[in-house]
Amino acid sequence: MPASTLSPEVKRRLHIVQADITTLKVDAIVNAANADFRGGGGVDGAIHRAAGPELRKACRDFVNQFGRCFAGGAEMTEAFNLPCRYIIHAVGPVWCGGGEGESALLARAYARSFEIARVKGIRTLAFSCISTGVYGYPKKEAAETAVVVAGQFLLTECPNTEVIFCVFDDETRGIYEGLLGKSAEDAEIWQ
Repeated sequence: MPASTLSPEVKRRLHIVQADITTLKVDAIVNAANADFRGGGGVDGAIHRAAGPELRKACRDFVNQFGRCFAGGAEMTEAFNLPCRYIIHAVGPVWCGGGEGESALLARAYARSFEIARVKGIRTLAFSCISTGVYGYPKKEAAETAVVVAGQFLLTECPNTEVIFCVFDDETRGIYEGLLGKSAEDAEIWQ
């Protein structure tokens, strides 16, 4: 299902905000994590810093018990000092030119995040842009994957969930606005 074929009902539950994801008062945020959940740079580091040392300990304990989370996977922790309830740590692929299965791995990371949200009864879910930072995934292609997977999830699994694409820069905001045919909302709605 291409993003252009999303129904008006589904599009109404997809939102765009340009904001600091650590300030959103939603049920869960989705972190663009690394395989060790160590809180590297970019949004991952910002989330770890804002959530506090308890998050770093929870992530370390998880990896010690269950091992690394590889590309396409996602796991959840408490949010600790953040205004949301949970953090879903999704591990996207490193972009290698598009011929290494990156598209399927990115779609799987989004789908796994949605599966966790469904099981936990999450009604408001804010996504950071997975794999588009240091992992180098092209922003437009990543946004298309995010919107398509979100549309499928909202149509088949959780029709009452609100999905927020939380973007950092003007370029990414423009990409999502083009895909969804609507403008970004005032972030204060979710703060």
